[in-house]
Amino acid sequence: MEPNADKLRGLCITSLDDEDDDETELPNQPLPASTVTVAAAASGYDDGDEDEEAEVMLGFLEKPKHPGLLLRHLFPSKAGGIPAWLDPVNLPTGNSSCCGFCGEPLHFVLQIYAPIESNAAAFHRTLFMFMCPSMACLHRDQHKQWTRNQGNPRRSVRVFRCQLPRTNVFYSSEPPSRNNSDKPLCAGEKHRTVNVPTAETKFGGALLCHWCGTWKGDKICGGCKKSRYCSEKHQALHWRSGHKNDCLQIINSSEASSSVLPAVGKVPARTSWPEYQIAIDDEVDLDSDGCDEDSSKSLVMQKHGKPDDTMQSWMDQFEADADNQCWAYFQERVSRAPEQVLRYCRDPNVKPLWALSAGRPSNPDIPSCSYCKGPLCYEFQIMPQLLYYFGVRNEPDSLDWATIVVYTCQGSCDQNISYKEEFAWVQLYPTSISRP
Repeated sequence: MEPNADKLRGLCITSLDDEDDDETELPNQPLPASTVTVAAAASGYDDGDEDEEAEVMLGFLEKPKHPGLLLRHLFPSKAGGIPAWLDPVNLPTGNSSCCGFCGEPLHFVLQIYAPIESNAAAFHRTLFMFMCPSMACLHRDQHKQWTRNQGNPRRSVRVFRCQLPRTNVFYSSEPPSRNNSDKPLCAGEKHRTVNVPTAETKFGGALLCHWCGTWKGDKICGGCKKSRYCSEKHQALHWRSGHKNDCLQIINSSEASSSVLPAVGKVPARTSWPEYQIAIDDEVDLDSDGCDEDSSKSLVMQKHGKPDDTMQSWMDQFEADADNQCWAYFQERVSRAPEQVLRYCRDPNVKPLWALSAGRPSNPDIPSCSYCKGPLCYEFQIMPQLLYYFGVRNEPDSLDWATIVVYTCQGSCDQNISYKEEFAWVQLYPTSISRP
């Protein structure tokens, strides 16, 4: 029997707390390269594998005390705003920056700083997630993911991995002092043979789109020859929003004033979601017996009290349904830390926390690494609570998901490509799940 989405959503254990916590802000901290402890039967694949116990790291959003904490040379983990590119020069370009269905530039979702101590090539390592804001495209992405091994799949969700050794052209080999004196090295500084900065190195990185501030500005305004764009759409949006007048001012001025054209790296990012810092903490180790009959029943009792005949009948149906049991366990785990937006555990034996039994992959559905052909492993997943912080409204056509799980190269291979695309699996709510 197909589960009812409204019934599943009605099993919420608690809501997000609107109160602000007066906690001391911690500096950006890397996620552990490999952490171990916590999984459960309901979150496993349907292939009968035994569960591994692993320590899961949770991500929570908080407003930074000042924007300087999120600059790229401090190696932040952040959500919303514009990306703090680890390699600021060799950014993803072409189709990699666009939705595979509607063709629009993707929006920045979040980035996670997750170095691997045992891998010298990944001394610095950051994962970047981007997404099309269209729910229609996410529906199509979820349907197509079952055939991802066939050819070059179209995506509305993309994840890129960038990593650097300790000694590189962009950053000091010493850790940041975090006393406002930290600055990145000039991009490409060690490879210059003449004292003339190029367009790529003048501002310590690639010139970005003046509308979104996210992607490389390969297109230049034909009028002022100053403003740059990642796409024709963003050029048109910028033109209609006021660049039409600014362009004339720049042309008629003897020099382009910074008050007319925003500096590279200080673009308004009009299409971005609100910006937050991601704070990392261990998952609270509370007593839980997993998703068995007693736990399923207790969740319903917490919501409704003593059941009447109708409720008892529905509970019997609920207990017999794999999706409902999985959802109950998902909610129970999330209720330990309701504001979590991210779950992270880079262990090859650990499984994601799935919201539903339906719509999750089996092992053959997970492809090999596109670069080294080695296996992929689960590394992190984003939770639907992120939509709350991004201000996404609860409307029929609004962006929504149960969870989005990211698999990365188990060996974190280094193939001389700055941004390597990894694999994301989209799980939607029951009314949205489709499989060919």
